[in-house]
Amino acid sequence: MGRAPCCDSTKGLKKGPWTPEEDKLLVDYIQTNGHGSWRLLPKLAGLNRCGKSCRLRWINYLRP
Repeated sequence: MGRAPCCDSTKGLKKGPWTPEEDKLLVDYIQTNGHGSWRLLPKLAGLNRCGKSCRLRWINYLRP
């Protein structure tokens, strides 16, 4: 019928401002592997964030 929500509140995903360490993890992962699937990226990069949050952070702030 449709996709399951990407952000389930029971998972305890981090919300709020990004730290410089999280930015570095995201940038390093994307430079090494490319972004591929945004829904899988947070787990593969070692981030406790939603895929949508990672995608928006990359597009709006970090993309060169």
